[in-house]
Parts: sequence; C-alpha cells; structure tokens
Amino acid sequence: MLRGAFSRMEHHHYFEQAGSGTVMRDVFSFQSPLGILGRIADFLFLTRYMKSFLIERNRVIKATAESDDWKQYLRNT
Repeated sequence: MLRGAFSRMEHHHYFEQAGSGTVMRDVFSFQSPLGILGRIADFLFLTRYMKSFLIERNRVIKATAESDDWKQYLRNT
C-alpha cells in the first residue's frame, strides 16, 4: 500500500488449477496506525470486518467469473 488508512497493507491473489476449475487463494494482511489503539481496533472489529468484506467480494468475483457477466469488463479494441 502506498497511501491509505492503514499503516501497512498487503493483498495478494494466488490462482491454482484444481481439476477442471481454478482455486483462488486470497492472502490479506494489514496493520492499523496509532500503535496500541490501532491494535485494539484491529482486534475488536477491523479483522472481522475485513474478513467479511473479502468473503463477500470473493463471492461476487466467483459469481461473475462463472457467468457471462465477466464479458462486460473486457475492453473492445
């Protein structure tokens, strides 16, 4: 992360062939600013919120990839 609300954030996607499909592994780590106050916020609600956010986001990605909806994201050249 170059700029944003977190003092550190990394987000990586890994794709692996699995039978006739693909498995995407989402690796996400972050650290809030403000020292101990940020760590408390991470523990109390941010970690749970970010996990729920990524689960929902990945559900939408999967639904899009498994339908014809993905075509709307391709550029016409």
